[in-house]
Amino acid sequence: MHIAFFDSGVGGLTVLHEAMKKMPGERFVYFGDSRHAPYGTKSSEAIKTLVFNAVNFLAERNLKALVLACNTATSVAVKDLRSTYDFPIIGMEPAVKPAVEKSEKYKVLVCATDLTLKEKKLNDLVHNLKADNKVDYLSLQELVMFAENFRFDNPEVIRYLREKMAEPDWSRYSSIVLGCTHFIFFREQIRSLIPPHIRILDGNAGTVNNLITKIDTENLNPAIPVRYYISGEAAPAGYFEKYLNYLSEIDLNNTAFL
Repeated sequence: MHIAFFDSGVGGLTVLHEAMKKMPGERFVYFGDSRHAPYGTKSSEAIKTLVFNAVNFLAERNLKALVLACNTATSVAVKDLRSTYDFPIIGMEPAVKPAVEKSEKYKVLVCATDLTLKEKKLNDLVHNLKADNKVDYLSLQELVMFAENFRFDNPEVIRYLREKMAEPDWSRYSSIVLGCTHFIFFREQIRSLIPPHIRILDGNAGTVNNLITKIDTENLNPAIPVRYYISGEAAPAGYFEKYLNYLSEIDLNNTAFL
């Protein structure tokens, strides 16, 4: 049986990368709906249709579990998906709770796509934490297509991030929450543009830990290669693995400074 990861494009690879480190003996399937990216600028109904089309396709692959490795898809469709399918469905949740719990007198900045910032799910999360007056929001929508085009360090990306990171008064904040899996590819670029006291949080580790509690894990040896799909068609591994290699290089660079 397989664990499937679904995203509007390549962002969910950051979650798959985390899962491959923590669950090396599992069989994984990755579905990136890149032909319909970005999701963050579409209507909720259009996104729900795309997500159900993808999950119907994945459900035929004998799934052990499905990870909606996309905050926008989670906010729009996770409730209806869980009422439709009988396998565990793990959604993404921005790491607002840990950020707020450790923010003390400071505020938290949540960065997400346009639609995620408008959806009721995020607003309810913040309201239930009684943190409405502690959380501010910033759209980084353009990062989605930068990631889809494998553009991480070029001048246009840095210029965009520099402009966006100049907007907040960082003396008022303790944390920034990356509320889109695509944004995690730009973690180091963001770190270089904000004060060192600002913590950067994302929901990937929590999502994978949640997944582990929902299934019986396996320890296949040797590991089975990941099966990749782009919008329902089999895709060459190299298209996605260049992103996984990029994430591994970031891990190595960070480890070198520990």
